[in-house]
Amino acid sequence: MWLRFVSSWLVFFLISSPLFARVTGFEISSREDLIGGKSFGLAGPYEKISGRILYAIDPAHPANRRITDIDNAPKNPDGEVEFSADFFLLKPKQIRRGNRAVFFEVSNRGGKALLLYFNRASRSSNFENAAELGDGFLMRHGYTVLWLGWQFDTPPIKGRLRLYPPVARHGNRPIRGLVRCDFVVKKTARDHILSDQNHIPYPTADPAASENVLTVRDDVEAARHEIPRSQWKFGRFRNGQLRPDAAYVSLQGGFEPGKIYEVVYVSENPPVVGLGMVAVRDMISHLKNRSSETLSMSRGTIARAFGFGSSQSGRFLRTFLYHGLNQDEEGRPAFDGIIPHVAGAGRGSFNHRFAQPSRDAQPYANFFYPTDIFPFTDVEQTDPETGITDGLLTHSPEARFRPKIFYTNSSYEYFGRAASLTHTTIDGQRDVPMLDTVRMYHFAGSQHGPGPFPPAISRGQEPSNPMDFRWSMRALLRALDNWVVSDTAPPASRYPRLDRKTLLRFENLTFPQLPGISFPERIHKAYRIDFGPRFRGAGIVTLQPPQVGGAFPILVPAVDEDGNEIDGIRLPDLAVPLATYTGWNLFNDSSGPTNRLSSFQGCYIPFPRTEQERKRLGDPRASIASRYQSRAEYVGLVTNAALGLAAEGYVLSEDLPQILTQARRHWDHLMGEDRAR
Repeated sequence: MWLRFVSSWLVFFLISSPLFARVTGFEISSREDLIGGKSFGLAGPYEKISGRILYAIDPAHPANRRITDIDNAPKNPDGEVEFSADFFLLKPKQIRRGNRAVFFEVSNRGGKALLLYFNRASRSSNFENAAELGDGFLMRHGYTVLWLGWQFDTPPIKGRLRLYPPVARHGNRPIRGLVRCDFVVKKTARDHILSDQNHIPYPTADPAASENVLTVRDDVEAARHEIPRSQWKFGRFRNGQLRPDAAYVSLQGGFEPGKIYEVVYVSENPPVVGLGMVAVRDMISHLKNRSSETLSMSRGTIARAFGFGSSQSGRFLRTFLYHGLNQDEEGRPAFDGIIPHVAGAGRGSFNHRFAQPSRDAQPYANFFYPTDIFPFTDVEQTDPETGITDGLLTHSPEARFRPKIFYTNSSYEYFGRAASLTHTTIDGQRDVPMLDTVRMYHFAGSQHGPGPFPPAISRGQEPSNPMDFRWSMRALLRALDNWVVSDTAPPASRYPRLDRKTLLRFENLTFPQLPGISFPERIHKAYRIDFGPRFRGAGIVTLQPPQVGGAFPILVPAVDEDGNEIDGIRLPDLAVPLATYTGWNLFNDSSGPTNRLSSFQGCYIPFPRTEQERKRLGDPRASIASRYQSRAEYVGLVTNAALGLAAEGYVLSEDLPQILTQARRHWDHLMGEDRAR
């Protein structure tokens, strides 16, 4: 034990150095060959390294001033703020055989999904077999792949990455403030954790405080009804007995399904949440500008960096840009290009006091958190209702610190994440031009993440949408890389627009009346939300719950007579359709209110196979048999569509065989083997 302690201390001492700028050291917990030393083309074998990164930053430096509570963080003898983060790295064992690019994924709630998107792999936390690496796309192209913990409250699950920030204090006194937790249960429950998705909650600091309030309401915009204090407690049932627990709330008689419960309570000791963004910035900058013997990476072996984030982590990247954090303490840009994916118009709870990073804004969960809040567009606009003028990219005025950006969204984001606000004026009347360094891509007819194939029902009333936009994501990554390296123009933006009449108000959307299919009564809204006078400048929420003003106008993509969207990147499944693909679905009765959007899901509604079937069902859409004379004709049309997309740069030529295999499988699934012959 003593020898192990001394050895670990010596390793830490040797790798820690003020020459490492803001990354001060690494603690390595594991290092091994990836899949037994398997070789990936010119990049050769890879290795995986995990451990912890140590940081120290100057709280007074202008590059760090946007971090909430940075002045209230404890300082070391040099006046610096110290913190650490978990990391996980996949790199060529001989780093010079790589392509000199690091591809960083902002971990979604501590997980690792990058290979699922780009390698078409199965989900994994440690990449121990071939299926968890997929087809090796990123490795074959030589990318170094990085994840690190930026979120302090991820659940204590093996393999999840976490940030370890200091706690903010007023000198020797703890900081107190109000925290809000809302939740909807699917079945009667006697207690509930004070967090989202079982993340580590803020415990109540004073269970008897007069500020502690529990309310219930029947709908998002309905009036709150306060529940008498005598009927609820901070506690949790264990072995049938209610026991005090500062991290749980319990209600006499239990919480009822479908109702919105909201507890506001006093907590204390807020971590400096915004350091998660600094951790990302400084590790990326370190890889590009410093040597690291510990990681076997010399200076210059990484020349460029790309950031990817999906959903929550896509909103993280939009927040990162909003706070102008792509500039490190030495005046260098961190990321050269980023892809905020399926983030819609959202940002998130990533840099304010008592922030809960997991909280998002779903159609029937997590209401009125700082997610879909103004500003939405990169360029500056003025909200006429509040008088606030702001823009997403206006807090980094020097163009050299702005990375090249690909915004990518599915159809769901237009229904469930207010995506139209990212490219229209506040009144929803005009398109907003893109900056020269920005492209926007809409994967027409898709949901938040591709559903399984064969399609299956999950939370929705209809099978989940299996439209697989990952083919395009691979092509767009290569296009972004080429744009950074050689200034080769990427494919043109493709998204629904007002000037093309492919974007319209939800109430003006004409969707075909399909037998047995319920159309949404309303979609997700983005509101003007007031968290108090100290929120925008200091990141301190003083109004809980916040004051809610008017909603912004939300627009959705136009559809054709089949109900399929007509603008955006129309992948072969949509260009040569066998079904209607939507960005919306409604909850089934076991998952939520049946008249509300099902979170993150779209519908897959197959065409009738024959004219006889079409007439029997009363389906207005043409049958598959009337559209295509044979499987061969269908596959031929898919081939033409895929070749056209490849020529324009929206898919890769190397992926065409797999795209055609997927098309054949889809035909066989719907038409049966007898028709397939």
